[in-house]
Amino acid sequence: MQRMNVAKVAPEAFGAVMGLEKYVRANVDHTVLELVKLRASILNGCAFCVDMHSQEALGAGESSRRLFAVAAWREAPFFDQRERAALALTDAVTRLGEHGVPDDVWEDAAKVWPEKALADLVLAIATINVWNRIAVTFRNDLPSDD
Repeated sequence: MQRMNVAKVAPEAFGAVMGLEKYVRANVDHTVLELVKLRASILNGCAFCVDMHSQEALGAGESSRRLFAVAAWREAPFFDQRERAALALTDAVTRLGEHGVPDDVWEDAAKVWPEKALADLVLAIATINVWNRIAVTFRNDLPSDD
């Protein structure tokens, strides 16, 4: 059961996060953005966001095979070098430990993503992690199949 609707309780804060969301949607490749959102949501155990982003990606033409493979992307042959670098960075940023993002993960991403695009990618990863924490904490209800 949903604990609260944060958009109603704290609309200015919700709007600030929505501002980040609008920015990353406008500045990050849509396919990569949906893969990143799905991967972070899987790692964070956010059913609401896994459902939303898998549905959005399917609606945008992404294959179900690639979406299922996001859970095991390292072993799946379906992702190009840019997508792999984005997924590795998503893993590192989402699971941020005491040593931060490993240099090899950063360097691999920096090889295939120009500086501005890399900054935008990190902002996208940070934004989905904020959304995941909101949805999991407040137990956002999944939409019905109706």
